[in-house]
Amino acid sequence: MRTARIASALLIGVAVLAYSGWLLEFFLPTGVSPVRDPVEALLTGPPVFRVLLAVSGVAFVLAGPPLHRLGPVQWSARFSSISVSAFGVVVLLQAAYPEYGVVLSALLSVILGVGVVSLILWWPPGWRALAVAGLAVVVATSVAVVLARELGAFEGVFTRVQLVVRATLYAVGGTYAFVKPAPRHAHR
Repeated sequence: MRTARIASALLIGVAVLAYSGWLLEFFLPTGVSPVRDPVEALLTGPPVFRVLLAVSGVAFVLAGPPLHRLGPVQWSARFSSISVSAFGVVVLLQAAYPEYGVVLSALLSVILGVGVVSLILWWPPGWRALAVAGLAVVVATSVAVVLARELGAFEGVFTRVQLVVRATLYAVGGTYAFVKPAPRHAHR
């Protein structure tokens, strides 16, 4: 269990850091407007953004199996770890096919939302409240991104906020996996 705990923490840490690689846009000339252009536009610019996204995807995929060992033996906990790996697979697709970045980003929001719902079903009460708040923020940012795209205003801002939310939620989930003892039965 200790090895799984350390492996999952390291992999989630690498995944979150690499997923936050878009922040390099503030230090590199990209030609992408952080206010108007969706963050996915960075994937057609300097290759560093695609490379970091691919590293993140691999780390998310690899984090799933050790997380699988740490959760209780029930479908909702297993679904949480599977959703982490599924998120990683879609992130890899986004890095490989940047032209589908907007559609894949919407799919990432769905996967994250489903994963957070599965956490709500098995996390203990204090942590469960964090997951509920996280789900509310995921839904709110997803709606904000859709509205920004439809209105043609501030799409860049809202897509970047969405990435911050995703990274934060995965950091919270990784923290839970590292600090909480591994339960073998469902919380009641």
